Amino acid sequence: MRLAKNSLYYLRIFIDLITLYASFFISYSNALKEVIITIPTNDFYIFLSLSVIWYITSRNLNFYEDFRSRNFTYEFILIVKNVLYQLLSVIIILFLLKNNYLSRQFVFLYSFTLLILLIIQKFLLRRLLNNFRRKGRNLRSMLIIGAGKVGLSFYDKVQSNPHFGYNVLGFLDDVVPKNLNGEYIGPISELENVLNEFKVDNVIIALPNYAMKRIEEVINVCERYTTRVRIIPDYFKFVSGKYNIDMFDNIPIISLREEKINEFHCRVIKRIFDIVFSLCVIIFVMSWLVPIISIIIKLTSKGPVFFKQERWGRDNKKFTILKFRSMVCDSKDVDENGNYKQATKNDPRITKIGKFLRKTNLDELPQFFNVLIGDMSVVGPRPHPIPLNIESKDVIEHYMLRHLVKPGITGWAQVNGYRGETKNNIKLMQKRINYDLWYIENWSFLLDIQIILLTVWRMIKGDPNAY
Repeated sequence: MRLAKNSLYYLRIFIDLITLYASFFISYSNALKEVIITIPTNDFYIFLSLSVIWYITSRNLNFYEDFRSRNFTYEFILIVKNVLYQLLSVIIILFLLKNNYLSRQFVFLYSFTLLILLIIQKFLLRRLLNNFRRKGRNLRSMLIIGAGKVGLSFYDKVQSNPHFGYNVLGFLDDVVPKNLNGEYIGPISELENVLNEFKVDNVIIALPNYAMKRIEEVINVCERYTTRVRIIPDYFKFVSGKYNIDMFDNIPIISLREEKINEFHCRVIKRIFDIVFSLCVIIFVMSWLVPIISIIIKLTSKGPVFFKQERWGRDNKKFTILKFRSMVCDSKDVDENGNYKQATKNDPRITKIGKFLRKTNLDELPQFFNVLIGDMSVVGPRPHPIPLNIESKDVIEHYMLRHLVKPGITGWAQVNGYRGETKNNIKLMQKRINYDLWYIENWSFLLDIQIILLTVWRMIKGDPNAY
């Protein structure tokens, strides 16, 4: 038994729609306090609307793509995101229809039931497919051309993820590799004999780019045997997990990383949220808290209330960041050797009130003005002082890519514990940058909300790296 990719794709959509209907039916029956046979036509349109929304959000999240190469944890996260979209959608639909008999209980029961049924359904479907694969069914055979670093890396990835459902027949390479444990079949010239002898579903070309003539020969042979060919670019190490392929006329162009956050509609959504959120904070929090903090700063240390510093924003454009002053006035940012001096634990430059402000993140509060005027966003990579940027850009991998987007008051790296001093500059800073790049490539509105909630939680709980 072998399920074709398209067949499995449509089967999964069909099963999900049945799960959607089951969740809606259970919640609807509970709302009416009786078991019904069919859903009335007027309310059935609500289900149809939710089904269309499910399909649209699933396409947007790539929910049904690349099923073989994703683990259940990744799929679980997508399930939660999709159910949250359903929760918001059903609230909006019922509000627009002015539906009075489908209460909040229906909304939350529908979302909860959908979440539980989807998790069970996806888990059982994976178990079923994995059982088939263990018995040698629903497996796709694969032949790897090229036993170099790229080919071996790909082979290890397939072998360590049996749930992908691939069986590697072996390697063909003109250079006899070492330590392949019998996986080496022979030189590339043996390809036609291998295709004659075995049923090969996929041929993976993992040859270096300079072997173009050899690559053409492999493709020509495979086309004569109607065998699918996939090429792993030799420059894959430069490509992130979120790459994109566009067509320039009839020429394919690979974008090394996909920046969903910079798409026009995403920027509009993010900017509207920034304006609304920053205005709410300014009006309802800063209007009374800023005067109190300002008076305390003035009474406890000499100097201005606010600290202003030039930093790099989106596309390296300079802007002036605004913070509550938390250090004494004569503090220096650089040492006698010209190196940037990061704030350290028990730093003598930090004032008593400054220590509290930094611990609670309240020193960042004035940055909501930066957000309001458009220099910053509520969520994004934290803007570093310019001397630290200059020190890091040539020694930290991909460091400057964090400036592809607006900096934020809080960010994904900060809520994951990477904030404050980086004693081991290379390792800790690299991890911080990796989190920033993950955020840029995986941005969603719900992710921003998650980061804000985690930031509030860390403020309440206390962050050991905040000093």
